[in-house]
Amino acid sequence: MKNIVVFTGAGISAESGIKTFRDTGGLWDEYDIKDVATPEAWERNPILVLDFYNARRKQVMEAQPNTAHKALVELEKKFNVQIITQNVDDLHERAGSKKVLHLHGEIMKARSTADPSIVHTLKSSNLLLGDKCKKGSQLRPHIVWFGELVPNMELAYLLVEKADILIVTGTSLNVHPAAGLVEYAPRDSAKYIIDPNEVNLLMEEGFTYIKKNAGNGLPELCQKLLNEK
Repeated sequence: MKNIVVFTGAGISAESGIKTFRDTGGLWDEYDIKDVATPEAWERNPILVLDFYNARRKQVMEAQPNTAHKALVELEKKFNVQIITQNVDDLHERAGSKKVLHLHGEIMKARSTADPSIVHTLKSSNLLLGDKCKKGSQLRPHIVWFGELVPNMELAYLLVEKADILIVTGTSLNVHPAAGLVEYAPRDSAKYIIDPNEVNLLMEEGFTYIKKNAGNGLPELCQKLLNEK
């Protein structure tokens, strides 16, 4: 069974109505990144940080998986599919994907400020000051903030190194270190990028370029791969 690694970013979730910090009119427009998405922001004003992520969490809970998320589930009928995502939402899981590695954390989880290994799944959109883990320490969003290490990067590199097929969609490949993942794909692997914008650099690196958004391009590619003998 061939290994397919799918690297997804904000573009795939945007089609479910989840705004990114780059979108005009998105949640980030009301905040400065350094005020809500850094360890220093948490130390300075945890209530503001919690309020920001509570709003994002509510948005995620109201969103539904789209055709792109669902297409990846269909791929599992024929391939070993591993998703690596920059997204913090749970739309891949809710669509039914079994193997999802989150690089930047998970909005529907919280972790202990004293022991990062203690992680709680949240049932509601609100995480409040005073919400504590079993050891009595405050819970914080289970998110990788700017200035923090990305703990799953090494595992992601190993997964991409084993890819027979690499699919990239919904990401501009501008956020590092995640953007460097594509460089770890085997030279002889099949590589696809689905993006409505120009990506000339990747075309030169052996990618087949599908100039469509994720909701249209990904189902088409998945069906093509499923039909191949």
